[in-house]
Amino acid sequence: QVQLVESGGGLVQAGASLTLSCKSLGGTLDGYTMGWFRQDSGKDREFVAAIWYNDDDTYYGHSVRGRFTISRDKSKTTVALQMNSLKPEDTAVYYCAAAGGSIAVADASRYAFWGQGTQVTVSS
Repeated sequence: QVQLVESGGGLVQAGASLTLSCKSLGGTLDGYTMGWFRQDSGKDREFVAAIWYNDDDTYYGHSVRGRFTISRDKSKTTVALQMNSLKPEDTAVYYCAAAGGSIAVADASRYAFWGQGTQVTVSS
């Protein structure tokens, strides 16, 4: 069983940077495709970024491409989301998720394990 805990959210001004972390409790994330999604109140859950199970590829949603970077640490227990040039429209609860092997990374239903989420608020 994979247990995920996100951290790093907060309140920042537009243009600032934040780094979110997703840590696995008690187990490796090696072999899992890891994704970040976000959801603002009243809106659908949106795909943000993903890293392939073997770290060969990364994927980004259109609205964050060029500003956000997903990475996995060498210990394979933490996945980070570096967010630069934040905008008010990036405000949301950010969730990390894990799926075994190869999947359609933007499809939230493909991920079996989810964290509890961390709030990111960007003021204008």
